[in-house]
Amino acid sequence: QVQVVESGGGLVQPGGSLRLSCAASGRIFSINAMGWYRQAPGKEREMVATITSGGTTKYADSVKGRFTISRDNAKNTVYLQMNSLKPEDTAVYYCNANLRSDWSFKPYDYWGQGTQVTVSS
Repeated sequence: QVQVVESGGGLVQPGGSLRLSCAASGRIFSINAMGWYRQAPGKEREMVATITSGGTTKYADSVKGRFTISRDNAKNTVYLQMNSLKPEDTAVYYCNANLRSDWSFKPYDYWGQGTQVTVSS
């Protein structure tokens, strides 16, 4: 069994900061890329930021310079530091882990349950 669990969402004023965390646990053999995605009401889910096991990062243009993704491989954890938040960042944020469990010969995508981020005054 593999679990992916996010934490750290909440309500913040425009210009504020939040830090999201996501931990993968269970029978994990190896983890490839991890990342954050978000879905606003009435919109499709979009990539926010991803990070490979080697530390290569990728960001959506809308968050470049404001968000930072990082990873602790020893803890199977990925973080998203969000600064200078805007109302348009309001969404449910989902964590993704592309990983191989110890009973599988290939990796699969595992998703967390999502955490709400609301940016409002």
